[in-house]
Amino acid sequence: MANDSARGSKPGRHAEADREAEFGCSLKELCVLMELRGEVSVNKITSSYGGVAGLCARLRTSPVQGLDGNSEDIDRRRRVFGSNVIPPKKAKTFLELVWEALQDPTLIILEVAAIISLGLSFYSPPEAERRNCGSAAGGGGDDGEAEAGWIEGAAILLSVVCVVLVTAFNDWSKEKQFRGLQSHIEQEQKFSVVRGGQMLQVKVSELVVGDIAQVKYGDLLPADGVLIQSNDLKIDESPMTGESDHVKKAVDGDPVLLSGTHVMEGSGKMLVTAVGENSQSGIIFKLLAAGEDGGADAEEKVKKAKKKEKEKEEKKKDKKGKKRANLDGATEVQPFTEDGRPEKKKNAPKREKSVLQGKLTKMAMQIGKAGLFMSFITVVILIARFAVDTFWLQSVAWSSECVPVYVQLLVKFFIIGVTVLVVAVPEGLPLAVTISLAYSVKKMMKDNNLVRHLDACETMGNATTICSDKTGTLTMNRMTVVQAHIAGHFYRRLPEPGQVAAAALDLLVQGIGVNCAYTTKIMPPEKEGGLARQVGNKTECALLGLSLSLQRDYQTVRNQFPEESLFKVYTFNSTRKSMSTVLRNHDGSYRMFSKGASEILLRKCCKILSSSGQARPFKPRSRDDLVRTVIEPMASEGLRTICLAYRDFSAADGEPDWEDEAHILTGLTCIAVVGIEDPVRPEVPDAIRRCQRAGITVRMVTGDNISTARAIATKCGIVRPGDDFLCMEGSEFNQRIRNELGEIEQERIDLIWPKLRVLARSSPTDKHTLVKGIIDSTVLEKRQVVAVTGDGTNDGPALKKADVGFAMGIAGTDVAKEASDIILTDDNFSSIVKAVMWGRNVYDSISKFLQFQLTVNVVAVIVAFTGACVTQDSPLKAVQMLWVNLIMDTLASLALATEPPTEALLLREPYGREKPLISRTMMKNILGHAVYQLTVIFTLLFAGEKIFQIDSGRYAPLHAPPSEHYTIVFNTFVLMQIFNEINARKIHGERNVFEGVHQNPIFCSILVGTFVLQIFIVEFGGVPFSCVPLSLEHWLWCILLGVGSLLWGQVVSSVPTRWLKFLKTAGHGRRQEEIPEEELKDVDEIDHGEMELKRSQVLWCRSLGRIATQIRVVNAFRDSVSPYEGLETPESRSSIHSFMSRPEFRIEDSAPEIDEADCEDDAPAELNGVVLPPAGPSSPNNRSDRWAPLPGLIPPVSAGLPPCPGSPLHSLETSL
Repeated sequence: MANDSARGSKPGRHAEADREAEFGCSLKELCVLMELRGEVSVNKITSSYGGVAGLCARLRTSPVQGLDGNSEDIDRRRRVFGSNVIPPKKAKTFLELVWEALQDPTLIILEVAAIISLGLSFYSPPEAERRNCGSAAGGGGDDGEAEAGWIEGAAILLSVVCVVLVTAFNDWSKEKQFRGLQSHIEQEQKFSVVRGGQMLQVKVSELVVGDIAQVKYGDLLPADGVLIQSNDLKIDESPMTGESDHVKKAVDGDPVLLSGTHVMEGSGKMLVTAVGENSQSGIIFKLLAAGEDGGADAEEKVKKAKKKEKEKEEKKKDKKGKKRANLDGATEVQPFTEDGRPEKKKNAPKREKSVLQGKLTKMAMQIGKAGLFMSFITVVILIARFAVDTFWLQSVAWSSECVPVYVQLLVKFFIIGVTVLVVAVPEGLPLAVTISLAYSVKKMMKDNNLVRHLDACETMGNATTICSDKTGTLTMNRMTVVQAHIAGHFYRRLPEPGQVAAAALDLLVQGIGVNCAYTTKIMPPEKEGGLARQVGNKTECALLGLSLSLQRDYQTVRNQFPEESLFKVYTFNSTRKSMSTVLRNHDGSYRMFSKGASEILLRKCCKILSSSGQARPFKPRSRDDLVRTVIEPMASEGLRTICLAYRDFSAADGEPDWEDEAHILTGLTCIAVVGIEDPVRPEVPDAIRRCQRAGITVRMVTGDNISTARAIATKCGIVRPGDDFLCMEGSEFNQRIRNELGEIEQERIDLIWPKLRVLARSSPTDKHTLVKGIIDSTVLEKRQVVAVTGDGTNDGPALKKADVGFAMGIAGTDVAKEASDIILTDDNFSSIVKAVMWGRNVYDSISKFLQFQLTVNVVAVIVAFTGACVTQDSPLKAVQMLWVNLIMDTLASLALATEPPTEALLLREPYGREKPLISRTMMKNILGHAVYQLTVIFTLLFAGEKIFQIDSGRYAPLHAPPSEHYTIVFNTFVLMQIFNEINARKIHGERNVFEGVHQNPIFCSILVGTFVLQIFIVEFGGVPFSCVPLSLEHWLWCILLGVGSLLWGQVVSSVPTRWLKFLKTAGHGRRQEEIPEEELKDVDEIDHGEMELKRSQVLWCRSLGRIATQIRVVNAFRDSVSPYEGLETPESRSSIHSFMSRPEFRIEDSAPEIDEADCEDDAPAELNGVVLPPAGPSSPNNRSDRWAPLPGLIPPVSAGLPPCPGSPLHSLETSL
């Protein structure tokens, strides 16, 4: 056998060598090449392979045509060089989840108590001795009952097993559900490659070595590669190397591209040279995975790998240091932690939990403390009463023979105390939150909201402001040129080809063809008679459509000037607001075509084409006339205006300095100004009306000019004629918010943002400043919760800063999606309104559950405490309490957390940050129902035997049989909870508690299921549940008292809440003034839950145990599944793209436009007035000429630092 296998292995090795021989370089050589940087890599490629073309030839691919796409060739490459997947991290097994659930401190206490009780139950002293130990230990039951004493301990253990299994199953099903959710996203993650000369979109997992990939602005690179052609390409390599500066890439400079890095500017093509585990990020991931499996040895490998990477970076810096010492300074390699993330600094700012999570954590701690106090007092009183009664009143002498009996009693008291604690601690809260959020996430998928961070759902319900993009979100993003000014003529409708001078037409078509991204195309319609498909940038599609409408094919121009022949490309970015392409002519001269924002590019034009197609001087007065007669009329109709221009560089003037953009982009000749129409989405005006009715202010932040933006805002309903609101440009906004030293002041922002509705010609920096200013503002009584939409790479900082960031699923870049919390899969504003509805529904669902659970908590704790103190025994036994706990936790949270949303949710104002979880109305309901339930329970407890003519169950000795009396108490208590669950469906004082109940089959089935289980427990539970079967008459009385909860609910609703001003609210967010100064030091973002924990150090709290378990479950797939990758198939779930597409890299560090000094300015000073003072001279862009005091403006209570919430909690994130 061994010989056979040895013989078989040699041909296997030979076959592998033969396969590698088919290609001119081995896998190992390519891996070594990818470890090189800068000039070293250029020299290596040139010397070993004869340049990039030679490397392509060795890998049997064409830099222009790409691979031929033959499936056999693709499979062969996968076998030789590997596939673009990494093995997924092994998911936790069900047994591991069971073990985690067993770590719950309260369950451990119960287990220990039950085992002691179980052990002691097998010891029984003689009956005579037992009688000498006092009445509490006296033989109350027959021998059979005494012998059955072990049943209570066994039943508690069995109940613990049930609770553990339910918890583990919940965690397991949640993990499975989230993984299934992510598989949906995986199908959408694709990358552009050239195969067979055609540009194709292939799944990231299907990339192979030898593919020619198209790299563009905003991409997250899915594989390692070598640059073939580049246009002003800049890469953020911080996720791999820790370098915060953007690295400029060029074929003759630094051609190596690494997977997991981000394209921040420009475009290009790369030859894929390493995929999956063989790429640089895959190698790191492999080492980290080995570290988890292989212990210390593997950890040593990880350290060596880190050291090796650091040495490489230092060598690279030594070579470049002399050249760049004054420019770059020293950069530090960012080390990786063991889970594959960049190591955090010790004093890194904390992330704030979401609004709801902060409130829930604080409330759970408070209730937990109260529960611990009550359980401790219960045990102390029970022991004290027993000692006084036995040793003083009965004068029983101490006897060593009685010690086991006393220990049994002490264990019984201890179990009663723990039972009180079990019921008091609301460990169902995190479960309710998770179920509600998970249910909402699944449903929101159908409403085109792909949720990446779970808690973004409920945060969206609190949103008070939405800062929305215009293009694609409010408009359809299907752009068409409808008006044009070409060669001195203004065409209200597009001209016929014969109407335009031939020379001007040639320039126009050539400029459009070469100066639009070659990935942008107009494709034939999918269905006959349909609209042509626009692929790529929609503005460029509109220009290509103009070329086609003039009966000139842009593809002919592109064939004449292939992308590889373009001399230089200045790609569009938010600073330039233009794009330029340089062509080199045969005589050594150059021609540059430019396109961009009309008012910006026209200022750089010194000539304009005349009607004959010849250039004539273009003076400032002519420019002003053109703006007044062409651009402003176009903009007033809501058209986006784009200027097209060109410039010739004579060979006689020598080679221009292409890096001096300011000089290059001047002296242009204007060819045309076009007006592009982007119609408002038909559903948007209604969606904005619904937002305004729901108390949410919608603001438009756009890069378009002020006239176009105002026209679109008016069509959408953001501003209405006669409204006293502001529309302004980014430059004016920047001027108004800065002081004489150029520093941003919060007071100045506070003068503007309440009235600001449109911010035009804005940069990503302006957007970030506005969002931060609104969040930090304390000028209004209600602090703002801000949602932001964005699609570009540079929108990352604003998306991160916002409470909820929405990225565009269609037009958005990978970087924007990664910075966001929710992805709009249809890029539609109306989907944001649906997110608001679901968010409010989540908040209400949690409040419903709280109202229900706290009623049960109050009643159960008081009953157990009072009963134990008065009768030396809890009327509700430990096993019964565990059943009630199960009703409260798993079943009630499932029933109340899955209520579907209604339109009525949009008829109220948002709750805001500091709105308490438990309102006065809810407190009225909780206390009102607690009064009814306590009255019923105490009546049954102390007078039940007389009412029903049965034996009393009070003062029963140890191991006494179950009594009919206490069974009625238990049954009535549970039935009251079941019917009160219906009352809990309404939290705002509504009378009709049955409204919409038929629309929630989960609620109905759980209610019926709980009732059936209760019948089964009472009739057949016997000794383990301390129950005896009840007669039909007793059952009817129990049901009648349960239904009484519904009738009593109507009485409670009739009491006006305004009469009950003495009632306190509960569940506030932690206010700014409550946070000690030392906790605010060096902390930009505050975690309320952690601070509460620091102060209390209450480690027993069961709810936090559950929260931790759920965080670990969510983190399990956060570690192995990417924001864009799913997992149901090995190919999809293990894409290398998933490893580096996590939000580890700091978006804040990757946006050059954001001035950190501006973003993190000092704390705003205190405002001194209620009425807003004049905001300076009004500009022509203002909607009004004066400021008016806004209702609700108040001076802030404190001049302290405003809470700086940052992005929502990452602990409950799905990392979709």
